[in-house]
Amino acid sequence: MNYISDILYWISTGLLVPVIVLLIILFIRSLMLIGSFFGQYISIRKTESLLRTEFDSLTPDGIEKLKSNLPVKTNSLIIKYIHKIIESKDSPSHVQRLLSDYEITADKDLAISKTLSKMGPMLGLMGTLIPMGPALVGLSTGDISSMAYNMQVAFATTVVGLFAAAIGFITQQVKQRWYLQDMTNLEFLSEMLNESRKN
Repeated sequence: MNYISDILYWISTGLLVPVIVLLIILFIRSLMLIGSFFGQYISIRKTESLLRTEFDSLTPDGIEKLKSNLPVKTNSLIIKYIHKIIESKDSPSHVQRLLSDYEITADKDLAISKTLSKMGPMLGLMGTLIPMGPALVGLSTGDISSMAYNMQVAFATTVVGLFAAAIGFITQQVKQRWYLQDMTNLEFLSEMLNESRKN
């Protein structure tokens, strides 16, 4: 029984370095996500008011006018897909495919936020529990410096894991609202194209 317990202890202590490395990677990735999120926010603020004005007054006969009012060269994903959908207006199947492509693209963009929000707490908890064993051993043998070091590692990994998870969760929630609004606009445009075909 002691042999099995020793194996589990060696495995768990051996995982500490990979867990710390992964937490550092998640921390760096979360900082990069903050930067890209800010850039995306600026882009959305620029296009949101324009799209709201255009879609509030959109009619089946005004689809070509919508295309001319939107910028051609842009980093905005929604505007790129609006142009693609209008270009495929005569093919309902292509329009549906573009809507599905947009959903897939949006899901890919949300993937890193979902990963951070789920992996951050897992790795943080692992990084907390693994050093607790050596810390308790240090406490039992009177090695206070060893216990203090292991407790420091435990608390640091928890904080880093929760930070990465918080960034992932917040960006995921906000981006989901953005993509839901964009998807609503694209579906509305698709319905307008259907009406224009009937006319």
